[in-house]
Formats: sequence, C-alpha cells, structure tokens
Amino acid sequence: MRLTREKLVNTLFKMVRISSESGEEKEFIKYLKDLFAKELKAKCIIDNYGNLILEIPSKNSICIEPVLFGVHADTVKPGKDIEPVFKNGIIRSKSETILGADDKAGIAELFEAIRTAEQYPSLEIVVSREEEVGLIGTKNIDISLLKSKIGFVIDGSKLEDIIIGGPSYMSIDIKIVGKSAHAGLRPEEGISSIKAAAYAISMLKEGWIDKETNVNVGIIKGGQVLNAVPERSDIKVECRSLSHKKCLYQSNLIKEVFLTAAKAIGARAEIKMELKMKASHVSEDAKVVKIAKKAVNRVGLKPYVHSVCAGTDASNYIKKGINTIVIGMGCKSSHSKEENIAIVDMEKAVDMIQHIFKELTKQ
Repeated sequence: MRLTREKLVNTLFKMVRISSESGEEKEFIKYLKDLFAKELKAKCIIDNYGNLILEIPSKNSICIEPVLFGVHADTVKPGKDIEPVFKNGIIRSKSETILGADDKAGIAELFEAIRTAEQYPSLEIVVSREEEVGLIGTKNIDISLLKSKIGFVIDGSKLEDIIIGGPSYMSIDIKIVGKSAHAGLRPEEGISSIKAAAYAISMLKEGWIDKETNVNVGIIKGGQVLNAVPERSDIKVECRSLSHKKCLYQSNLIKEVFLTAAKAIGARAEIKMELKMKASHVSEDAKVVKIAKKAVNRVGLKPYVHSVCAGTDASNYIKKGINTIVIGMGCKSSHSKEENIAIVDMEKAVDMIQHIFKELTKQ
C-alpha cells in the first residue's frame, strides 16, 4: 500500500485534534485502540495504569522475537482544542496552543509506516501515559505483558538523533523555616527564610557543572504577606548527570549548602531527596543501535549517536530489561506554541521506520 502525503497529514490532524494533556489521555488512547484494531488488526490491551499495549503479528518476516516500539499519548500544556494548519509544507497550530507533534507525529509516522509497509516483524507497541510529567506511564507499565528484548522509542526531535543514554535524576525538595515577625515594628525579632534561601542559591553553581552534570533551581516560594518577615520558603531543585556517582555527589552537596545557609542565620532546613531515574546506557555496538544507524543513513542523513541529560521512556524500558534507544520523529520547537513539523520530515521518518522493519525481518 502506497503512502500519500495527504493521508499522512490527515492522520496527524485527527490525532492532534484530540486533547490529551498529561493525565487526560483516556479519550486519545481509546481512539488509538480503535484505530489500530480496525486498520492493523492489532490485539489491544490497556494495563492497570492506562497504558495502551498493541500486539501486531509479523508480515513477510522470518523474525520470531517481537520488537518494541514506544510512543507517548500525552502532550504538554496548552494542549486543548488544537487546530492544526498545513501551509508551505509545514504543519503548525493555528491558535494559541502547542501543536502536539511531540509525540503525536511519532504515533502518526509509526501507524502509517506499519499500514504501508511490505514487511515487518512481530510488533509490540506501547502508547504510554504521563511521559511529559516524569515518565510515569512507563514506570508503572506491567512488564509481564511485553516479550521484546530490544526497542525503539520514537520521540527524538531530529531525525538523525540516536539517543543511547540518559541521566540519573535527583529531585530535591527544601523547606526552610525561620521566624515570623512584624516587618514594620519588630523586624529584628524575625528570621527570614527567604534570606536563607537566597544565600544558599547564591552559593550554588547552576547550569552545567561539567559536560555531563547539571543543576537547576526550578521553583521558589516564600512568605505569605508583605508586612511580615517570611517564616517559610519552599524550594525545588533538580540535579541530573549521565554519571550516577556524580549525581549523588552533587545532590548531597546541594543539601549541605542549604543546611549550612539556613543554620548560618538561625533558620532550619528540611530536605527530601528522591532519585527519580538512574543513569542508563546502551552500547554503540548494540544491534539496536546498528539497525538505527543504517536506517538513518538510508534516508540520506548522518546518524548522531549520543546521550542526553533529559529523561526518556527508553530509560525505563532499559531498567526493565529491554535494550531500548530513542530515534527521531522530526518535530521542531516542541513544548512551545511555535512547535511545528515539516511534512518532508514526516515522510522521511516513515521511510526510516520501514528501513528498521526491513533490517529486523532479516534477524
């Protein structure tokens, strides 16, 4: 069956028009369940967390083992009532919303690749929930429902991207408690939690600590009224590193800085650290990487094999025993109202996925 540009555009349009902000994916997942069952004869399972798992039997393939393809159903905000437009070869949102190409372009490309492919191995497709808010869907997936040993997550921005590693990620919640006092009458009796927080933050090195480790102070909330010395401040900090050891070291350093800053002015710091993700890595010599590199080459691009300090569903699949990498789907300016994707890149993505299918059928 031949892929047409019109069909590819229409497939993406239908998907982005169904709102699915993180936590509100149910309607979109039902749509995909019905679509894949009707058009591709997929066996559909929704696990206990609401992730959609699709099983599609092989076509013209001698490959016995199934292969995982992962995508995610949710989008960031503002992602409701999206109205896509197609002009001068580019698809974007008409109004004040994101487009939702992250990751619905990946889903559309995968669907059209399967629908029009001459051959493919047995496929296990996971459409996960709540990827954008901490990879929660794949963290909670029922791994007993999957048999794949290797996998491809279609969620990279650039088509040449082959992402083989992700970071350890520590979330650090800090509560600083000082002492309130009337700011106009008895300020000397107060202990400012904001001052302690500011002192600590000023001592932190933020951004890139080294080439594989970074720190970000993302949220700070302090005080309740203008005319009182602020008793409490809450700060949220994150630390990421491709080295698990470095992530632990830097996170403990952050903890000590806040404890010391609070103590220095007579305040108290309470700190909770949660390791959300542990660094993962797939060897560049792994079969899954070699297959992806061939596919990228065959659509006229130079593969860019690298690790990133951002979380991907691949990290969770690796942790669960599936050797998984991330490949690109061609979206630009994701997580913004300027998000867009070129139809020629979508066509290349479909071609790339079908080249992966061909390589897999030889295994």
